[in-house]
Amino acid sequence: MAMNLRLRDDQTAALKQRAEQEGISMHAIVLRAVDDYLARTAQQAIVRETARQQAAKWSALMERLK
Repeated sequence: MAMNLRLRDDQTAALKQRAEQEGISMHAIVLRAVDDYLARTAQQAIVRETARQQAAKWSALMERLK
């Protein structure tokens, strides 16, 4: 799916400078950032679900320990 990304002028300048420093395209940097974000939020969802499951599993014990 194609999409337009509107950046502020300062963001565009910083992205362009970083791309030149790294020798890659601005597009590649944006794709990497999106991939990093998706991986990080997927991991956070796993941690939240595991915590929820463990809280449910041990809730009776935790109540007795109060």
